[in-house]
Amino acid sequence: MAEWSFVEIAVLTAVHAGYARYLPDAWRSLCAQTHADWTWYVQVDGGRSPELVSNLIGCGAAGDPRVSLAFNGTREGSAVTRNVALGRITVPLVQNLDADDELEPTALATLGAALAAEPTAGFAVGPARDLLGSGELRSFPLNFRPGLLERGALLDAWVTNAQTYRLPVHPAGVLWRRDLLLAAGGWAALRGMEDTALLMSASAMAAGVVVDAPTLRYRKHHLQQSSKHSIFEGGGGSKFRSFGRGRQRCCSDRNGRRRRCADAVAASLW
Repeated sequence: MAEWSFVEIAVLTAVHAGYARYLPDAWRSLCAQTHADWTWYVQVDGGRSPELVSNLIGCGAAGDPRVSLAFNGTREGSAVTRNVALGRITVPLVQNLDADDELEPTALATLGAALAAEPTAGFAVGPARDLLGSGELRSFPLNFRPGLLERGALLDAWVTNAQTYRLPVHPAGVLWRRDLLLAAGGWAALRGMEDTALLMSASAMAAGVVVDAPTLRYRKHHLQQSSKHSIFEGGGGSKFRSFGRGRQRCCSDRNGRRRRCADAVAASLW
């Protein structure tokens, strides 16, 4: 366990100019980490933003050699932007951090230690707490016990239908093994569900590990994409819902095995 504490973790953040105001808080949450061996890969979806650069200079991030800043030059969306940042990362562990969220002070240490203790696990995740505008933190315990999360277990816990879906764990605060991220194809090209689809795919491909300590502060605000509702007419939503119904039929077979279900789901995502 002592050797693991020297492992570098790449923290990946995709951001556009509209979220520049939140970067200083994300930065301060990194500076507060008990695991100090990290590099922050900030990938900007768009061109050079004076406000964004000014905020990084103002909080001190721009002068820290652990911060790597790059620009797409064009607006490509969050999935492409995260995947571009992933292409710049070579270390084996990758922590996602959305631009408007914060990591709990022990997040990197807790999640990293969990992966070190479970070499077969491809990702680690813990409870997320909602960060309200008042500064209040609202807790939501997970429905999983701490420890190894068997391959396919998340799929059994997923609820998907044509109207709504509910996530058994928060996909925004996952610590990934880079190899699994690449094998799963990175963040998926699904509107508003890039991280959800990635977690679906990856959890069907590999085991994970759950920790009991909160690791993510999920900011609730009026600008966040998940709070907006609009009609998408591209057809992808219906295909995704069809996949969900197929998953439920597969997992309802009492004589089948969880691994068989996971194999079927993984295959359907490709």
